[in-house]
Amino acid sequence: MKTTEAAALLREQDNILILTHRRPDGDTIGCAAGLCAALRQLGKSAYLLYNPEITETNAPYAQPFWAPEGFEPDFVVSTDIAARSLFFPAAEPYRERVDLAIDHHPSHEGFAKASCVDASRAACGEIIYDICLALGEITPQVALPLYVAVSTDTGGFVYANTTSNTHRVAAALMETGIDAAALNKRHFRTKSAKRLALEADLLSNMEFFHDGQGVFLTVPISLMEHVQATEDDAEDLSALAGIIQGVDCGAVLRQLAPNTWKLSLRTGENQRVNATCACQLLGGGGHAMAAGATIDGPLPEVKARVLEAINQVKKF
Repeated sequence: MKTTEAAALLREQDNILILTHRRPDGDTIGCAAGLCAALRQLGKSAYLLYNPEITETNAPYAQPFWAPEGFEPDFVVSTDIAARSLFFPAAEPYRERVDLAIDHHPSHEGFAKASCVDASRAACGEIIYDICLALGEITPQVALPLYVAVSTDTGGFVYANTTSNTHRVAAALMETGIDAAALNKRHFRTKSAKRLALEADLLSNMEFFHDGQGVFLTVPISLMEHVQATEDDAEDLSALAGIIQGVDCGAVLRQLAPNTWKLSLRTGENQRVNATCACQLLGGGGHAMAAGATIDGPLPEVKARVLEAINQVKKF
């Protein structure tokens, strides 16, 4: 479905509920909030399903749009959700009820009645921008969360997935008068002391493989507790692997429970390792250079499984 068709479909609906994914990032939250603001400008009743895993950094964008308790939607939209496994507990009752899925992951499972998916977009926010433009005026209220979506999913426009269209969308959003400089400072140039302590530990204990082309960075629960870090402090730790010289395959393992680990795999534009293919072997998915999976087991076993998956798909 094209973005103009998605916009036409949304124009016909009311009592709309928008879903975000587990451990929500700036893209899913920014997309949901921007779309919700655009729908409300049309007089629609539209809300976001409250996501308890949202960080303090992203909470302000979603706060005006949380659905009241007991809200019963007539139409359900998912933003930036590639698979049913990414539905958080409160969203799971809607797994078979999604009417429109808007996404940019090549591994998108096609679980909705209708889908607007474009894997060529660096951020789902680019797709939502086109839909909102087709719905009407892009006001600052719509533009601000969409800028967060586009900027955060491209690492401040530095990731290899960034395209000329990404910059055009960002420019159009900035032209509405939003304070992009403040947003960039908030998301890319501010780190807490606890965050710096996490980074120091990760970089001190990194484990290389593939003769230095690959690296494991591990975030056990004990480390989080030791530095008293919050989810805000741990957001986007996977980006650390990309700053290590010579590394084109970074596997960040974040412990979620005693025997449960969240893998965030980041790979280089040389296409030596396809992150999506590797993570699909582990039950996950994502993009060619950024993907993830959740793996159960003790850490040594999990590392061995991750390395085996990487070795199965690496080209050289």
